[in-house]
Amino acid sequence: MAMKTGSSVRSIPTTMAEINVTPLVDVMMVLLIVFMVSAPMMQQGIQVDLPRANAGTLNEVPEQLVLVVNRSHEIQINGNVIPPGTLRQKLTAIQNARPDVQVFIQADQGVSYGYVAQVMAEVKQSKITRIGLVTEPGETNTHI
Repeated sequence: MAMKTGSSVRSIPTTMAEINVTPLVDVMMVLLIVFMVSAPMMQQGIQVDLPRANAGTLNEVPEQLVLVVNRSHEIQINGNVIPPGTLRQKLTAIQNARPDVQVFIQADQGVSYGYVAQVMAEVKQSKITRIGLVTEPGETNTHI
């Protein structure tokens, strides 16, 4: 009987402890592309032709509302359409919840001055005192 002496090392099979991330990266890249393509299509809003004025920019204030008035006299508060005749109710409820709220009116240039004044009066009657008008930066066409 012959004995084998020496240093024969048996190799012990080990399990692979690494995770293959290639499929994960592939899936994430596809999702990224899908979201990049579909995100611009999700933008909803109305086109408002703002008047131009050479005024400084305002600092961002967290307690602010944006009232949008389009050419057809439709009013939106932060993107939500307000039914006619309910503007003062909505603004009063908002003012009661947040007393330091600011309202910025973003009216289309084609909306009559009288209608914008009516909207401002509704804002004032709801006890909101901080009101601003939104314009686009740039030079005006006429000089005052």
